[in-house]
Amino acid sequence: APSPTTAVPYMSVKCIDVRKNHHKTKWLMPWGPNHCEKLKDFDEAVSRQIEANDIVFAVHIPLPSKEMSPWFQFMLFIMQLDIAFKMDNDLKENAEITLDVSLAYRDDMFGDWEEIAHAIEIRKLKCTFGSPKTLESEGRHYDCDFLPFMEIGSVAHKYYLINIRLPVNERKGINVGIGEIKDIRLVGIHQNGGFTKVWFAMKTFLTPSILIIMVWYWRRITLMTRAPVLLEKVIFALGISMTFINIPVEWFSIGFDWTWMLLFGDIRQGIFYAMLLSFWIIFCGEHMMDQNERNRLSGYWKQVGPIAVGSFCLFIFDMCERGVQLKNPFYSIWTTEVGTELAMAFIIVAGICLCLYFLFLCFMVFQVFRNISGKQSSLPAMSKARRLHYEGLIFRFKFLMLITLACAAMTVIFFIVSQQVTEGHWKWGDMTIQVNSAFFTGIYGMWNLYVFALMFLYAPSHKNYGEDQSNGDLGVNSGEELQLTTTITHVDGPTEVYKLARKEAQE
Repeated sequence: APSPTTAVPYMSVKCIDVRKNHHKTKWLMPWGPNHCEKLKDFDEAVSRQIEANDIVFAVHIPLPSKEMSPWFQFMLFIMQLDIAFKMDNDLKENAEITLDVSLAYRDDMFGDWEEIAHAIEIRKLKCTFGSPKTLESEGRHYDCDFLPFMEIGSVAHKYYLINIRLPVNERKGINVGIGEIKDIRLVGIHQNGGFTKVWFAMKTFLTPSILIIMVWYWRRITLMTRAPVLLEKVIFALGISMTFINIPVEWFSIGFDWTWMLLFGDIRQGIFYAMLLSFWIIFCGEHMMDQNERNRLSGYWKQVGPIAVGSFCLFIFDMCERGVQLKNPFYSIWTTEVGTELAMAFIIVAGICLCLYFLFLCFMVFQVFRNISGKQSSLPAMSKARRLHYEGLIFRFKFLMLITLACAAMTVIFFIVSQQVTEGHWKWGDMTIQVNSAFFTGIYGMWNLYVFALMFLYAPSHKNYGEDQSNGDLGVNSGEELQLTTTITHVDGPTEVYKLARKEAQE
């Protein structure tokens, strides 16, 4: 598949707002048959006595002779201001710029523009000037950070138009002391259509695969004479959360203007993350012998509680950002000092917590391996058939534990990298991470395969060793037949490995 996203640079066109002279429309087009009257630069505006309030920065999306598509899924825009140094119009410290922004759409080149959103937004300027502020430096540009500008969760229309005004009011101090703005540049980021098609195809193929194994898995459990144990319930819950993230509701975004799809996708992913992290803790805990109180969710509240709290914090953070953007696409939590600090603190704390969680998981896996190794010392005393049977079970269990660690490591890396790419790839200064589609599709496929393997390996077996088999080639007497049968005759766990890792197995 092509790379997940594409970044397209746009240069705004300075239009003269001539509505005072009975202009037909309030929307100013940078080019085309009904284009606006343009300014080359602000020197021309001064010579023609055009005020700042009569200048509109217009950006048409996409570029000429192209059109947008619902396959692009979302549009994220960031802004860069070209500010020149001038002795009599210097940039104040902690200066704020006020933007009067409007967004409109249409689906053909000659139709009327329909408004999507209008807002007055304030952005804090963070600029540095590399040269001494003298007369010789006049005209040189400040080095300014990118500003968050806009995000919409669907691309349902072919053409979009952005009009930006910088209203000046000296009495109220609006847009005073922001330097001499020469140009406004925008960078538009959207998902690639080719990547979207591959993503949809994966979801469409994987959904029935996981559904079928879930039905088979739960049917195996209901055939048992005992009630399902905690581990079986948690594996089934993990399968449900995987199915929830798999269901390809995104197909509807091609025909409907559903701007909430980004938020919905975040919630689905958050539920799966919380379930996966909780499962790993319970999975390791259920195979340890350090406590007698197993097979109860209440025994894991210390480990699962923080995961639930962290997931809730993630949900609140997402509602504060993307939830508000459903009403106002120009809103960003990064625009205020408090919002930026909270958002950055959240990303850093989440990364630290995930790393600590991974270390704790490694420690638990080490303990489980040590317990299993202790069991292996009793294997030589068993008959050949029983020994081979248990050696195979132990090998499969160790293999699954190593896969679990690899899956956990990749998930932690994916979480940190995807946060950096989606939330702040333009906020981290010079640090840039290139992520290709193989990483996204690979991690997603890995999750599905892992959940599939869990349900396949941990489904209770119903095999019965007959008289011929037990007394024939295997050389096992009838007293050992019970030991070879699987957990349908036991009530203490879903698998032989589960039973083996507990005290009863030793007895």
